[in-house]
Amino acid sequence: MKKGVVILSSLVIGLAFCVPAVAQPSSRAVETIVIDNFDTPDEMDWTWDVQASRFVTEGYPIAKNFEGMPNSLRAYHKDGDPTAQVLGVKVAFDRKGDNWFEVFPVDGDGNKYEPDFIGTVTQIDFWVWGANYNYRLEVLIRDAEGRVHTLKAGNLSFQGWRNVVLNVPGYINQHSRLRSGRTNLTFVGFRIRSDANEAVDDFVIYFDQLKYTTNTLTNVYDGYELKASDFGDSEEGSSSNSSSSNSGANASAEK
Repeated sequence: MKKGVVILSSLVIGLAFCVPAVAQPSSRAVETIVIDNFDTPDEMDWTWDVQASRFVTEGYPIAKNFEGMPNSLRAYHKDGDPTAQVLGVKVAFDRKGDNWFEVFPVDGDGNKYEPDFIGTVTQIDFWVWGANYNYRLEVLIRDAEGRVHTLKAGNLSFQGWRNVVLNVPGYINQHSRLRSGRTNLTFVGFRIRSDANEAVDDFVIYFDQLKYTTNTLTNVYDGYELKASDFGDSEEGSSSNSSSSNSGANASAEK
């Protein structure tokens, strides 16, 4: 009996060592990727805009870049780097209540833009400047199925800069199993809500160093590039094939 147990244990151990290495995601693929450090707004594919709820005071909200940075980041700012900047937003409302405003990226045409997250995201990390108002901060992300999720980022009743690190829950689907449609998790924006009894006539907030931690290889598999193959049946493929055919015909005519 003891001999059988020993043989079985040896078999299990042997099988464990036979499992292919590719079955386990590589921890060496974990990276921190910056979405926006706000230092080079003219070089980005997007700018930042803001919208607010119905009782916002006329002329508000206002979004603008300012020179500055958290003291904790000054050690990483080297000579020759672009001037350190932060994104600031000022808002005022005509009455107290459940007021809110959102800060989000937009493309060159002013349309809402959602930067893609690369890989499988574990944390979202950014710096926020609080004015010691009883307001609540939320981060909005959209999953691979198109649903928007709200990550609670805490209360803003503090003064000055604070680093916020949010864990991305495992139940959020970051990768679609289908070839069509969305393929990645995307960043939607920030939402700030006022407490019903808090002052609303002069609120200011700043953001800096928006980044995330991710495993860039968790959704990359052998043959990954074939997922996006063009069989010529799409509109883009058809138009490109048509253009190629016309070009060939013209070339033959010229000959």
